Amino acid sequence: MDYQRIFAQAIERLHSEGRYRVFIDILRNKGMYPEARCFAGHNGPKPITVWCSNDYLSMGQHSKVIAAMEEALHDVGAGSGGTRNIGGNTHYHVDLEAELADLHGKEGALLFTSGYVSNEATLATLGKVLPGCIIYSDALNHASMIAGIRNSGCEKRLWRHNDLAHLEELLAADDSAVPKLIAFESIYSMDGDIAPIAAICDLADRYNALTYLDEVHAVGMYGQRGGGISDRDAVAHRIDIIEGTLAKAFGVMGGYIAADRRIIDVIRSYAPGFIFTTSLAPVLAAGVLASVRHLKESEVERDAQQTAAASLKRMMADVGLPVMPTVTHIVPLMVGDPVKTKKISDILLAEYGAYVQPINYPTVPRGSERLRFTPGPSHTEEMMRELVDALVEIWDRLDVDLKIAA
Repeated sequence: MDYQRIFAQAIERLHSEGRYRVFIDILRNKGMYPEARCFAGHNGPKPITVWCSNDYLSMGQHSKVIAAMEEALHDVGAGSGGTRNIGGNTHYHVDLEAELADLHGKEGALLFTSGYVSNEATLATLGKVLPGCIIYSDALNHASMIAGIRNSGCEKRLWRHNDLAHLEELLAADDSAVPKLIAFESIYSMDGDIAPIAAICDLADRYNALTYLDEVHAVGMYGQRGGGISDRDAVAHRIDIIEGTLAKAFGVMGGYIAADRRIIDVIRSYAPGFIFTTSLAPVLAAGVLASVRHLKESEVERDAQQTAAASLKRMMADVGLPVMPTVTHIVPLMVGDPVKTKKISDILLAEYGAYVQPINYPTVPRGSERLRFTPGPSHTEEMMRELVDALVEIWDRLDVDLKIAA
């Protein structure tokens, strides 16, 4: 068996399809985001502007967050000492879980090392604990949710994206006595659209189903205190389990779920992804704690980010670029070809010092490849104008279609 040939062919397939991923060699400049330094292909660092970070509100650069992390580092050191079963509950974890439970109006919360792990571990555990459970999954759910549902071993029903009629059709067709769980996201990060949360809760009530809401692209971003779309729309109390990340709007690292105490206790007690994983470093928990507390009180960052996103969408539309219409902070620019998407990204970085990562299959369907911009509070109008001018020049140079894919 020629193992090396098999590995080489697997990588070559990605190259031939224009899907081979290249990770940029970068350092952000503390206190100066979105400015950063790029080390790829240069003799020394080259200054660039970052346009695709998920640190949506620049909280990873906030003075309160950095100060809290420095204080924790000098107070307790670097690591947590192992799993929480072995190393204990670092007090930062206890405080952070209390803040997150309060953020979503729930009785409890549970920390994980990432949003991926919190989705995978929780959904897999729920599917195993609930006898004969059926999970109803939106067709565009994140890979972590898909993995968790698959690992649960329970039956799955895939409902067409945001299609309430199809969801009800599937719910009605199954035995009313069987446990049911509806799993969906609030904001779908590639298209920037929003789920009809209240209407989904209505169906859950009608068919006696639990609800599981992924708010990773919304926590910190929406709602008076940053609790997400369910906070903004005053429906968080109707959701059984809310999942979120600490690595996007909150600017650090980690994931979590918030729910009633009994559900939290079940996941804490049964989920291998929680039980056997070293807990978040105290320095990370301390940073997130400062970020969550700040964003509960401050609207400044959210308002500035929404203003920036609206401005960039308008500028792109005004010059005829195929920006996809969204009602969220996500700014997707349709290309529709994996090779051209990568080429545009490469030219932007090499010639204009603008970094945006190409989004290709399997993150989005084939033929809908795009550039995904996430302008933040610190992106200026001048930066946006320079970016749009660069995109117009590159679009013309590469003869890219200006139509938005259906």
